[in-house]
Parts: sequence; C-alpha cells; structure tokens
Amino acid sequence: MRVREWVWLGVAAAVVFGAPPVFAQWINYPSAGVPRTPDGKVNLTAPVPRTREGKPDFSGIWLTAAGAECLPGTPSGQAQGFIECGIELPFPREGFSLGSGLPGGLPYRPEAAAAVKKQIAENSRSDPHARCLPDTFVRTYSLPHLTKYVQAPGLLVTLNEVNAMYRQIFLDGRPLPEDPTPAWNGYSSATWDGDTLVIESIGFRDGLWIDMSGSMISSAARVRERLRRPNYGNLEIEISVDDPKTYTKPWTVTLKHRIVVDTELIDEICLENEKSVERMLKTP
Repeated sequence: MRVREWVWLGVAAAVVFGAPPVFAQWINYPSAGVPRTPDGKVNLTAPVPRTREGKPDFSGIWLTAAGAECLPGTPSGQAQGFIECGIELPFPREGFSLGSGLPGGLPYRPEAAAAVKKQIAENSRSDPHARCLPDTFVRTYSLPHLTKYVQAPGLLVTLNEVNAMYRQIFLDGRPLPEDPTPAWNGYSSATWDGDTLVIESIGFRDGLWIDMSGSMISSAARVRERLRRPNYGNLEIEISVDDPKTYTKPWTVTLKHRIVVDTELIDEICLENEKSVERMLKTP
C-alpha cells in the first residue's frame, strides 16, 4: 500500500473519531494560478506559462498522460491503479518497450539483443526498478510516478516522487564534461531552439534499463531530449538515443505527459517493506 493511501485512511479515521482532519503533504490542496474552465476543471489548452525571459516555464507536477487520466473525478495525483483502470499506456503492456512504435523495434546490436532476451526470460527478477535501484530519466518518463519540475534562471530541476530521485538540467549551454564519473542520470546541458528546450546528456552508467522490457543504454550513450509545452496542460518529450555500444543506429521516440494539480509529492520509497522481488524469486 502506498503512503498516499495511508493518508486517506488517516483522514477517514479523524472524521470518525472527531479529530480535525489534517491534509498531510497537501495531497488535496488547491494549486495556485491554475487556469480553469467554468465547471472548475483544469483548462489544459490555456496558454503556456512563461518566464521573465519569455521562454516556456516547465514548472509543475507531471505524469505520463495515460496515468494522469487514470482516475477521473479524483485528485489527479492519485495514480494508483494505473494498470488496473484499463487506460491505454504510451506503449503496449507486453514488455513495455519504448521501441514498440518503431518499425522493427529498437535496433539492437546482436550482443545487446541477446542480453535483452535473457532479461525478458528472467522476468522482473533482474529489473533494477523492481529491486528498488534508481531509474534513469529515460525510464522515468514512462513510469506511473509523479515528477515535479522546478525551473529557475539557468537551471531546471526534476524531482521524482519515487525514491526521492532528482536531476539537474543546466540551461546555460555549458560544455558537457569530457571524462564524467558514470551516473544514473548522466550530465545534462540545454539550450533553447525557439520555444523548444534541447537537452544533451552523457555520462551514464553501463546497463541502465530504459523500459520494463530490459532495453538499455550504456556509458557510450548520448541522449537528446526536445521538450515542448504547447499549452498549459501538456508536455511533449522527444527522446533521441545515440548509443553505438548498444544499438546499430540512433533512434527517436516521443512521449506525452499531462499536468497534475491540487496535490504534492510525498514519500514513495521502494525499499520500505519491499517484498516484490522476494516473491518473484519464488515463482517457477
């Protein structure tokens, strides 16, 4: 059971026993400055917020668009039941592959294809996410967990609700490090192309999973993202991966995210009473 569910149980108990309800972590607190339609719903097509420099402001809490629609009529931050509610995912459930929409799938090198095949055969037992290890941002984009963007002059920071992960994206176009220490999220520098933020990232650890099917990137990977916020409620993320150690050629996919309002991030630490892998290992 997620922490968010415990909070709602606590609110219910407070009502029953007469104590004043306390909305911990502000999970149902109205967000300020949200454009709304006459019926009170978020106006997703309202103009995009802009910085003092006139650039799109990506600040806000975001979730893969399928997950944001999972529980209509409830605070949109409650993304439990992402799979159970039958919402169409940004890629098929069978394998959760980022390359499912590409002709022929991801262009693996033979040795990488063999590694992916082995990992699929092992099911979730080798999945770093199931073992509570950090996720790289490429995978985070397609997971049903909230991500908060905080944009300031010269810097865009993303805060992931799951396992309290963070990422720094420098907006000054600084040169990427020549010999970086391998990292889960690499090192990211960005420049503007009109209203599109173009992010270049390198310096990844070897063998990072980027989806549930075991697709990977290596230390040789260079990832380019093109972030667009066409209106208030939507975010478009084009991801291009050039990793000659893993793939025979570069490839590109596009994911869509939806704004999440009237809620906040709360602790979602995978290792707290984690039992999944223990049970998976007992499965024949």
